[in-house]
Amino acid sequence: MKKILRNVLFAGAVSLSLQGVASADTTLLNVSYDVARDVFKDYNPRFIAAWKAKSGETVEVKQSHGGSSKQVRAVADGLEADVVTMNQPTDVSFLAEKGLVATDWAKKFPNNASPYTSTMVFIVRKGSPKGFKDWSDLIKPGVAITIPHPKNTGNGRNTYLAAWGWALRQPGGNEKSAAAFVSAFLKNVPAFAPGGRDATTNFIQRGQGDVLITFESEAELIAREFGRGNFDVVYPSQSLLTEFPVAIVEKVVDKHNTRKQARAYLEYLWSKDGQENAAQNYLRPHDPEVFKKYAAQFPAIKTFTVDEVFGSWDKAFAAHFKDGGSFDRLFQAK
Repeated sequence: MKKILRNVLFAGAVSLSLQGVASADTTLLNVSYDVARDVFKDYNPRFIAAWKAKSGETVEVKQSHGGSSKQVRAVADGLEADVVTMNQPTDVSFLAEKGLVATDWAKKFPNNASPYTSTMVFIVRKGSPKGFKDWSDLIKPGVAITIPHPKNTGNGRNTYLAAWGWALRQPGGNEKSAAAFVSAFLKNVPAFAPGGRDATTNFIQRGQGDVLITFESEAELIAREFGRGNFDVVYPSQSLLTEFPVAIVEKVVDKHNTRKQARAYLEYLWSKDGQENAAQNYLRPHDPEVFKKYAAQFPAIKTFTVDEVFGSWDKAFAAHFKDGGSFDRLFQAK
């Protein structure tokens, strides 16, 4: 018997998969971060077809996208997501603290529950007229940086930590010099965008800023949408390795009896097909064969992790993004 399609409170833009809508046996809601729209727009039909072939069941997948922290707050406030697919572990940990996902969520799937990785790069005007090559170039006078808000978005937080970590890892670098560098960096941000896709729109369509800092994967999505002749991608000397944790929302899947489908949906991200989809969307797959196949599109870059530089995501969040943390102090001084 078909399950009754539930009414869902939507946070951010919502899109329906094109398959399985009219006669779905099960509906899943994936609540995700802002710039993952195209990733899952491509992924959902792959999963739907694979699950149909395996189980005979038709699944409908709904997507909800927005600033990552706003998205998880919406889930905590009642948005009935079956799964969350985010771009920073602290957002999933927030839901664990609320009793919505398992406390050991990072052990529920391989690779700390992150099916692929990326890094933060610079998107610049064609020909890089201001000669950007590394993080140090971003604090020069007259530079305008475009990024989303570090308090509300994973994209913004990853950028902030990438800048801090780069400064910390320079010869003689320490917390004081890193704070000074990030302070100068923030002074060159005229205004924060509310989300990663908003930052991209501001930079590409509205011509705001000299440099956009975003995920490596976003560069290809920009190329697909706006053309390849309008910008260049600059890989700095070092940048942050970014992870994209996923989790089942325990209470929701139990309520809707969708645990089996939700788990299969996330597990398929690690399948050959799921890893191919990641690589085709310029996310770095974990599968070595798939990575080798697409290696030419992933330039070598030296990366560091949050754990290596800051101890853990929990420590990084407490030190930098909680009220009164380094971001608040440096932004107020701006």
